[in-house]
Amino acid sequence: MTAPVADRSNALHAGAWWLWALGLAAAASRTTNPLLLALLVAVSGYVVAVRRTAAPWARSYGAFLKLGLAVLAIRLVFTVLLGSSVPGTHVLFTLPEIPLPYWAQGIRLGGPVSAEGVAFALRQALRLATLLVCIGAANALANPARLLKSLPAALYEVGVAVVVAMTSAPTLVADMARLRSARRLRGRKDKGPAALVRVAIPVLEGALERSVALAASMDARGYGRTAAVPAAVRRTTAVLTLGGLLGVCVGSYGLLTTVGGAFGLPLLLAGLAAALGGLYLGGRRSVRTRYRPDRWGARAWAVSLSGVAVAAVTVWAAGAYPQAMNPPAVPLTAPELPLLPAAGVLLGLLPALVAPVPARPAARPQKEVQ
Repeated sequence: MTAPVADRSNALHAGAWWLWALGLAAAASRTTNPLLLALLVAVSGYVVAVRRTAAPWARSYGAFLKLGLAVLAIRLVFTVLLGSSVPGTHVLFTLPEIPLPYWAQGIRLGGPVSAEGVAFALRQALRLATLLVCIGAANALANPARLLKSLPAALYEVGVAVVVAMTSAPTLVADMARLRSARRLRGRKDKGPAALVRVAIPVLEGALERSVALAASMDARGYGRTAAVPAAVRRTTAVLTLGGLLGVCVGSYGLLTTVGGAFGLPLLLAGLAAALGGLYLGGRRSVRTRYRPDRWGARAWAVSLSGVAVAAVTVWAAGAYPQAMNPPAVPLTAPELPLLPAAGVLLGLLPALVAPVPARPAARPQKEVQ
């Protein structure tokens, strides 16, 4: 299957990117092996590098990487200052311990810092950072406007709010980079608290102007107007939706416990059916139509199923190889890379082969110098 150049007719469904990224995120949630987590980050980063477009939201991947690094740094600082619950024998260094009152028992400031505690904290933080990076990959690859078109009609208002939030964050990052570059070209400082304040004011002003323009355009297009629906249908929709969501929550809890396995799956399926029925009835209030709806083709199936396959292999490996997937902090040992789960993670590279290649902007011809 050769990947064509992306255009409006063959653009990949935005939901496929989110299913792929959520599959990688689910895989990251099942392991604390730093080698597998680093492999997940590398897979998502490579796919983003070869398949993201030049749109503003596609530039947000770097911000999620920086957020993941911030999570690692914050968790390391808290572990060093407040200690860790993991007992360790390999003491790296000892900080001066600050005595606390009796009502703060169980909390420690300073004291010995062990290698086992640091390793445990870094593995847990790396898992959270990998989750953020996977979500950032979906945010950089999926077109939020096209994703909004594919939502059920009952979720249209909620989807608009989420899409506006997802679009505003990358735009703010791009505006910040543009203004810092402009300051550098003028010979002014672009780092430090003073420069940040001078850059933040025009960024917030531009965001406010875009918000007002967006509100005016939405009002002109009739946003928020609904069709007349009988009261009985509205009440049935509310009962089905709320009851379905409650059934999903209780069924999921039953599947996670040892005593609720008998009723967990039937209740989960019944809740899903009721929630889908409520969404279907709720869509009758929407008066909008879809222009050129995105199609879920073979490439979308391949991309989404690759993420599902990564999650399935990792979930299975978490039960088959518990020591390799979640290496213990005590005793302190170097993590090993399990080959079968690693091969399953590499299935996440499939979108780099089958997803349409984004069209690159043509380079401007250079003028000849006389």
